[in-house]
Amino acid sequence: MLEIFQYPFMQRAFIVGILIGVIIPLIGMIMVLKRLSMIGDALSHTALAGVAAGLAFNINPIFAAIIFSVFSALGIEKIRKAIPKYGEIAIAVVMSTGIGLAAILSDYVKNANFHSFLFGSIVVITNFELILVVGLSFIVLLTLSLLYKELFYITFDEESARLAGIPVAIIRFIFTLLTAITVSVSSRIVGTLVISSMIVLPVATAMQIGKSYWQTTVLSVIISVTTIVLGLFISFYSDFKPGGTIVIINVICLIISLIRFKKQ
Repeated sequence: MLEIFQYPFMQRAFIVGILIGVIIPLIGMIMVLKRLSMIGDALSHTALAGVAAGLAFNINPIFAAIIFSVFSALGIEKIRKAIPKYGEIAIAVVMSTGIGLAAILSDYVKNANFHSFLFGSIVVITNFELILVVGLSFIVLLTLSLLYKELFYITFDEESARLAGIPVAIIRFIFTLLTAITVSVSSRIVGTLVISSMIVLPVATAMQIGKSYWQTTVLSVIISVTTIVLGLFISFYSDFKPGGTIVIINVICLIISLIRFKKQ
């Protein structure tokens, strides 16, 4: 069974998969607790538009997805500030824009690799993309580590954090950028159409088991990494799409946790 690691493309897939398996739930934990999980869905659609633009204009699709996602994330924050009472409108606007752009730009894509970004692919990760994902993952992990206390405070009580002198607007801006980067770099393995599921499912499963914020965060990372590794193994030997396989495994884990660890 270990012959899977003899293939360079699988080695790259596991490295990228494990990295995003760590950073996705770290971002997802905060988004779920703040009830902002739909932002991941909106950014995934704009990331898909970025992928289409990259392939259409001969730009690295992951790099293009990052640019589109970052601008979309900033757009969400801008609209939320303009209409504070109806912040969810921002998510709908950005998602609609992403879907529209992806539909238009896909007509100009002649590269068959575009479909690999929908549900993920384990065979098309290039060395450049590997280096890009490793670098960006390191930046995300380092930033989350440095801002752990501030993010923890803002997640549970944003108003008190502001009164305590924490620069809430700046921290939210940084977290929004980290979310956009995470969604973009995950598109190769997981796929843009299922990344929002990966943001929520491992966290939802861990919340049924964990008894504290820290314990739930650690469990969500373990669940995320385990399901991605298992999904890569299954998709390699069964020729399934890795993104869909990983999501189904996560759904099964969530169902088991709901039955086994049902909270009173």
